[in-house]
Amino acid sequence: MRARLIALSIVAALGGTLAVAGVVGFATTSHEARKSSLGVARPAADLLAVLDQPGPVELETVVSADWAVERGGLINLDHPTAKAAGLKNEDEPIQVFFHAIRHPEKGLFIVDTGVEKALRDAPEQSAMSGLVRSAMQMEKLKVLAPLGEWLAKQPRPLAGVFLTHLHLDHITGMADVPGGTPVYTGPGEASARMLLNAAGQGSADRALKGKPALSEWTYSHEAAGLFEGAVDIFGDGSVWALWVPGHTPGSTAYLVRSTKGPVLLLGDASHTRWGWEHDVEPGTFTADGPRSVESFKKLRAFAAAHPNVDVRVGHQH
Repeated sequence: MRARLIALSIVAALGGTLAVAGVVGFATTSHEARKSSLGVARPAADLLAVLDQPGPVELETVVSADWAVERGGLINLDHPTAKAAGLKNEDEPIQVFFHAIRHPEKGLFIVDTGVEKALRDAPEQSAMSGLVRSAMQMEKLKVLAPLGEWLAKQPRPLAGVFLTHLHLDHITGMADVPGGTPVYTGPGEASARMLLNAAGQGSADRALKGKPALSEWTYSHEAAGLFEGAVDIFGDGSVWALWVPGHTPGSTAYLVRSTKGPVLLLGDASHTRWGWEHDVEPGTFTADGPRSVESFKKLRAFAAAHPNVDVRVGHQH
């Protein structure tokens, strides 16, 4: 709510300019985006043929920071189950993750970015502006493993970044990503326009500075598929991008066939363990509630049909 009020105050200050320009909102970022040449669009059902086969990928989930945010943004408190449980809009302890994918042939990739070193060591020099840090209540954020420090310890260079979406808490480590590293995201993430982006666009632009144009997954829409679309990222069935719009237009979950079994990285299609386990979708931090519920239900159905899949929600263990 605090971030919303700050964003709206910026919009009000710019009101005359917006009226003249006829602008209905701000893009998430002004960073260039283009269609990705990586990956092959395939029916989501194709992954079922390989789901139970041992995978070649090593997967590591890193807790980059501990944090706390309003529960009402993470869980739909108007849902009957949430009301019956007596959930209130109090601070919910969460984590900020990144996930490391080590492919034996393609190299090292990460899903989302954790937080950058400067956010701990010199916040005023970080990509996140003071206004954004205040609005996001980053004084409650405790940095544990900044991405830059983790990358410095890796024997292999970073080959690419797979984003679940472009919300600031998922790209706060992007400044630590080496310049020129390819960055992949879902369709429409960069260009999605909202008035609330007035507060965050500058920070997103700074986080992405020095990176190539965003590469958007080229999904083939499946109206009646397991998901809205799927991309076999490396063409060998080891890592899949799954289109689950709602939280944002291009929200993407990732299915990783790891050496320890299949793992489903939900991103913010479900933020919390409680929400996932009690079949309650995310709350007010989501752009399109009805579409978010639809994607949430598809993910829940997939997980129920395949209980061997390790499900990892967006912001909790």
